[in-house]
Order: sequence, then structure tokens, then C-alpha cells
Amino acid sequence: MASALCLLCTIASAEQIQASWRAQVIELAKANFKHSAWGFSHSVRDYDLAKSLARQDKVELDDDVLFAAAYLHDIAMFSDWQKPGVDHADQAAAIVDTVLTGIGFASKKIDTVRLAIKTHMFNREPAGPESVYLHDADALDWLGAIGIVRTFSMIDANGGQPDARKMVGVLEDYIENVPTHVMSPSGKVLAIERNAEAERYLTQLNSESANFNSL
Repeated sequence: MASALCLLCTIASAEQIQASWRAQVIELAKANFKHSAWGFSHSVRDYDLAKSLARQDKVELDDDVLFAAAYLHDIAMFSDWQKPGVDHADQAAAIVDTVLTGIGFASKKIDTVRLAIKTHMFNREPAGPESVYLHDADALDWLGAIGIVRTFSMIDANGGQPDARKMVGVLEDYIENVPTHVMSPSGKVLAIERNAEAERYLTQLNSESANFNSL
């Protein structure tokens, strides 16, 4: 009986530690990751979509690794963590240990988090299940209706750059290039569906704006 109670206490303690470090990561992200295209809500979607894709493919992920990588992968897009001349994925991978160390996250998993962050961009080559599914979720968030919202949210409302025509070009580039980099079976299917949504939108936009020249 005593050993069983001890085991239950250990499990409860592990769950409390997990809840604590996750709460701290969420608090950091909510307070600091403020951007229409790669802010906190984007991290939440990446985490949820990566889990969904893996579940459809019947692939088991380390949820601690996925959670940490999904919520922190764009940290170096923000001024407090940026490093001039260094790609945000590389910088985020380099510094993620400074966030995760000392808050209860398992140190032996940090390198796996680092790899997932480093390869999260659609034009990079992920290795390992957490890396693959974060990579695909991040790519897919540039496609479909949500991709349109994210892309156009970056238009300068005061008429500067980027303007609407430039971001239409960016969206067209995503439609052409992003799906070819999606790796997971379920991700490939979703990429086709989301691309069709974006293409329908651009067709309608073109019909209403004289080949985008009136934007």
C-alpha cells in the first residue's frame, strides 16, 4: 500500500511540475508575443494542429517537446530575443534553454526542442516526429483562410510597404511553394484543401480588382 501511495504521489508531483512550467511558458508567450501573423495565437494553432496531424497519422509525439517548441519557436521574432543578422529560427533554437532551464522542464529534452525550433520553417528539413509535425503545422498556418488573414494582416494601413499588391504576391508564393515542403501524410491532404481555399479567394479577388491593380 505504501509503495502504491508513493507512486501516486510521484505521478501527482510530475503532473504539477508539468502544469507549472507550461503555465510559465504560456504566460511568457501571452505577455510578449504580440503580432498579427506570428504572435501567441499562431503558437497555439501550431501546437493544436501538430497534435491533430500526428493523431490522424497515428504517430506518437513527446507532448512536452511539442508544447515547448510550438509556443517558443518564434520567440526570436521579438525584440527582447532577436539577434541582428541571425535567422529567427536559429536564434530561437540557440536561446530556448534560457527559457526552459530552471522552470521544471526536463533538461534531457531541450536538444529535441531545439531541433524542432531550428527546422520549423517550411523550407527547412526536420528530423524526428516532433520536428516534422511542428514544421508541417507551421507551414499549413500560411495556407487557406488563416493564411490569407495572416498574410494580409501585415499590409501597411498607411499606404507604405508592404502594400496589398505585394502581399498578394507573397500569398501566391506560399500557394506555389509551401505545400511541396509538407511532409506528413495528413499534412499533405490538408495542404491540398487549404491551397484550394486560397486559390478560390485569389480568383475572386482578381475578378473584383482588375488583376490586383486596383489594390
